[in-house]
Formats: sequence, C-alpha cells, structure tokens
Amino acid sequence: MEELLHKISQCTICKAHLPLGPRPVATAHPNSKIVIIGQAPGTKVHESGIPWDDQSGKKLREWLGVTDEQFYNTENFAIIPMGFCYPGKGKTGDLPPRPECAPQWHQQLLDKMLHVELIILIGAYAQQYYLDDKKTLTERVDDYKIYLPKYFPIPHPSPTNRFWRSKNPWFEELVVPELRKKVKEILS
Repeated sequence: MEELLHKISQCTICKAHLPLGPRPVATAHPNSKIVIIGQAPGTKVHESGIPWDDQSGKKLREWLGVTDEQFYNTENFAIIPMGFCYPGKGKTGDLPPRPECAPQWHQQLLDKMLHVELIILIGAYAQQYYLDDKKTLTERVDDYKIYLPKYFPIPHPSPTNRFWRSKNPWFEELVVPELRKKVKEILS
C-alpha cells in the first residue's frame, strides 16, 4: 500500500489541466474499514494536503458522527476522491474532478483494502461512476437502502450545496441518523 500511495503522490497524469499543479490527496490503509469517495480537493485541501480539511469536511464528520481522530485514522477511513488534485475554479464552484484519476488508481487501491465494509459515495460524480443506474443524486440518496451493504450514497456536504439540503430536509432528518448508525457499527 505504501508503494502505491507513493506512486499516487508522484502522479502528473493530468498536470497540463491543473491550474495549481499536481498535488494528489488520498489516504488509505490495508485495514481501512470505510472508503470515502468524494469529488476532488478544494484550494484549502490543495494547500494543506489534508483531505476534507475544510468546511465540507466539518459537515461530513458531523454527518458521520465521528471525531477528527476517528476520521483521520486510516484504519477507519480511506479517502480516495474521484479526482486527486484540485481541478480549478468553475462558474459556480470548482470544476468537475479530472476523469483520469478514478480509472487509473481506484481499483488498485480498493484491491489492497481487504477489510472494507462500506463505501460512501459523496456527490453525483462518485455515484455516477460506481452505481450503474440512471437515477438523479436525490433519487439515489432517497433510495440509499438498495445500495447497501456495499455503498451508501450521500450529497456533497459543501456549503454551496446548502440549497439542496434546504429543499430536502428529509436527508438530515432520516438518512443521516442511518448513516451514523452504520458507521458506528463498523467502527465499534
């Protein structure tokens, strides 16, 4: 695993498309129990090199019901985004994750983690890549039970996604408690 993570840290496969240059951000351990697959690092995470080290990460840890220590323990959580580097700024947020990363690295990482009990798919990009259906993000999140026990689809916890959350209060009322329960069972 260390060798693979080192290879990923040196990756320059889409360098020409990255406004801040490559700085792949991913964490994993052979004993990781839960894999978090999100979009791509934002500028704050690009600077720190620490995944989910921003407001989105605070909200995500709140949804999961875990402490920073639990979250950053790689034997608990592996964090492998769809795009490992900051993709640049778009009109209403960051650009989509670069398409090169997931096909290049995801399966190699997943093959080395033999104790994974759950993969949390955050946002439409991860869900479209891993779930073979034509549903919308809202439909997937609402139907999360059909993807268990392997996958748990959730929306992105970004502050820019607050409009989705305000239109769909059932997510935090009904789905988040189930997500917390599942995470607690796996980590205990």
